[in-house]
Amino acid sequence: MKGKTIVLAVLIGLFGFCTVSDARTAKIKLTRTELRDKIMGGWAGQTFGCTYGAPTEFKYNGMMIPGDVQVPWDGEHRCKWYFDNEPGLYDDVYMDLSFLDVLDREGMDVPASIYADSFAHASYNLWHANQAARYNILAGMSVPECGYWTNNPHADDIDFQIEADFAGLTSPALPDVAMKICDKVGHIMNYGDGYYGGLYIATMYSLAFVYDDIQAIVSEALKAIPEQSDYHKCISDVIRWCGENADWQDTWKMVEDKWSAEISCPKGVDDPFDIDAKVNSAYVVMGLLYGQKDMFKTMDIAMRCGADSDCNPASAAGILGTVLGYSNIAERWIAPVEEVENINFPHTEISLRKAYDMTERIALENISKAGGRYGRKTVKVPVAQVAVAPFEKSFEGLRLVAKDKTKCNNFRKTFVYEFDGCGIAVPGKLNRKKDGGVPADYVAEVTVSVDGNVEQVLMPSDFATRRFDIYWNYLLDSGHHTLEITWTNPVPGANLVMDSIVIYEKSEK
Repeated sequence: MKGKTIVLAVLIGLFGFCTVSDARTAKIKLTRTELRDKIMGGWAGQTFGCTYGAPTEFKYNGMMIPGDVQVPWDGEHRCKWYFDNEPGLYDDVYMDLSFLDVLDREGMDVPASIYADSFAHASYNLWHANQAARYNILAGMSVPECGYWTNNPHADDIDFQIEADFAGLTSPALPDVAMKICDKVGHIMNYGDGYYGGLYIATMYSLAFVYDDIQAIVSEALKAIPEQSDYHKCISDVIRWCGENADWQDTWKMVEDKWSAEISCPKGVDDPFDIDAKVNSAYVVMGLLYGQKDMFKTMDIAMRCGADSDCNPASAAGILGTVLGYSNIAERWIAPVEEVENINFPHTEISLRKAYDMTERIALENISKAGGRYGRKTVKVPVAQVAVAPFEKSFEGLRLVAKDKTKCNNFRKTFVYEFDGCGIAVPGKLNRKKDGGVPADYVAEVTVSVDGNVEQVLMPSDFATRRFDIYWNYLLDSGHHTLEITWTNPVPGANLVMDSIVIYEKSEK
């Protein structure tokens, strides 16, 4: 371990740590060194946590990763190998940094539209809710419509959860400030439980500057989430089950039984693949609680829960890294980070060193605006009360009827499908064959009709601007419907592929 244990927060005029009740009216005092140490611990933890889980990402869906599956950790060069060979691994980090860059350049009053424009025109590739939002923005849709569930079939996916770290790290002990940032950024790509995933993670980061007790952090942060939401109910279950079950695997089974059947993401519906925010957040919380402030156990448990098993240990390690501080993280994890700290992440001009500086600068500005004070040696922060976010629910009033595994790759003739329900989603994509002679700017024009109501769908062949699903409509009247899909400008060398069809009906609740 590096250094000595850092005192977390001393109440002004008192001695000892903040408690949950203290934090409503208290101020905390940190040295400037302690503040920066925690910021560095958060970014470093996210980086080596992502690296630790890299070999298993989405390779174990709907199952725990067996104990005999060992993750290689070859010492100080582990992060450098991924920087050199698979830099796309760090998508959750460099997306975080792209939002941090906007905040640093434009300030706290920057409108959501600036974040959205930067995000939509960035050079990095995107998936799921992020890609659906990018498509919407490039088509002229604004925030929050681009992330709203009727416009984005992936609104409850994990996307904002993995890129919200910056909001908490720039808002030490100020969860209300973190929420303001999250409201702008999180609604670019998510809504409802998907938005709450990022808000919860950001709030835990913010509170990691206040408490050194993990139970206090996960419980107090949950107050930001409306109790009537499924997200709150799921995480409440997890916190309770972690207290009741000595073995994390027992809690994993209970999460799987009660919460794993998502109805949103068209790919994840009726499939072991689970990119749902609340379930992956559950795995983060399990890592934090069962890890007992041990970095390896925290990451390993979050990883072994499966699903998004690089992003979940990254979130857990980042939060714990903020609690511990960089100087108190074992050399085993810090050495690989130190080797890459001066290397810019892909698609950015920002290295970890630059991120530390930017985050500290923004954090001090936020502290000052909140009524705190800082000098060359100390920082005094008024600890903000955790406020409850407005209630949002994606896919409201819907239940899953079926996922038809029918596939189709011949839309040169009209595809016809009849169904009974009030909603439908058709996951699929446009494939461009290598050396097929298809121009990079080719856009497939697809006519989709439901009961004669025609919609023109554009599907770019460029991966960065692609449409993530062929079609969806959750606002149909209940009854019998006829879906027709025709590719009106087909070209050799390209292929329009449908993966399945998901049918919804009105919920009986």
